[in-house]
Amino acid sequence: MRDPRQIIIRPIVSEKSVAAMEDLNTYTFEVHKDATKPQIARAIEEIFDVKVVKVNTMNVAGKPRRVRYALGKTKSWKKALVTLAEGDKIDIFPTV
Repeated sequence: MRDPRQIIIRPIVSEKSVAAMEDLNTYTFEVHKDATKPQIARAIEEIFDVKVVKVNTMNVAGKPRRVRYALGKTKSWKKALVTLAEGDKIDIFPTV
């Protein structure tokens, strides 16, 4: 089994994900491409000490990009939407 910090790469912070955090208690993370839903749930529970209710995942395809005459593509990655139990919270923006 992998280390939980290798499975969870980073939180995704956007207007839509912050609204989901406040309204639906759902947090968005970039995760390892080979991670399964149970592995993601266990990793979130171990790292943040919360109870995970549901995990939805999606593969995000890389976008085509061009630099001068060369064609390329941004990397593809996996996104996980993690819903927490009522009353649990992850502090993405810690206060100093």
